[in-house]
Amino acid sequence: MLADDLADDLLDIGAVTFSPDDPFEWSSGLRSPVYCDNRCTLAHPQVRRRVADGFANVLKQRDGQAPTLVAGTSTAGIPHATLLATRLALPLCYVRADAKDHGAENRIEGADPGGARIVLVEDLISTGQSALSAARVLQAAGADVLGVLAIFSYQLAAAEDAFAEAPWPLHTLTNFSTLLDVAADEDLFADGQLQSLRRWHRDPEGWSAEAPGRGNAGAWERQREEETLEAA
Repeated sequence: MLADDLADDLLDIGAVTFSPDDPFEWSSGLRSPVYCDNRCTLAHPQVRRRVADGFANVLKQRDGQAPTLVAGTSTAGIPHATLLATRLALPLCYVRADAKDHGAENRIEGADPGGARIVLVEDLISTGQSALSAARVLQAAGADVLGVLAIFSYQLAAAEDAFAEAPWPLHTLTNFSTLLDVAADEDLFADGQLQSLRRWHRDPEGWSAEAPGRGNAGAWERQREEETLEAA
């Protein structure tokens, strides 16, 4: 299955770090025992191809009209959006987290989204606010946003609730529970790590309050970036 294969890829290329004893820290103060850096996929052509193939297959299997434009979230969604747009021979744009403070002050760069049917590509879903903010920007610019594609989701309740309330479906190629299953099958956990990861997933706030240490803040750049984005 693609979800298992991609989770295995992420583990093999070192994109995933499990660190319950020295947790990663979000800007909100929330701590996490796992970090998934999907930007590592850019260094591995076979993994990039698997991601692009996976996204293309999702679109092929969906009902309704096909997209006429691919959009990426800045910055980590842009490479995978570019690969998908090239594969589908579609125009491309990307959405900035904030408007430029010079020039035209655009949040959208590239193709004009007005009147287009757009699929939005994100690399990772934690809170979901980065992708949802970008989708709202595209909608405000006159686009018909068909949905959001992402490589990986932490499957946190906050993100699942946010997407349940939004008009755009989310499809991820792999996720946290699959990652744990694959890592467990490969015997990658030290004693107690798997149980700690599952406790965090059930109750991130409670786990964070009891987590040891001050947190590995430096490695959590991608999640800090997403957390600071508010829905537009």
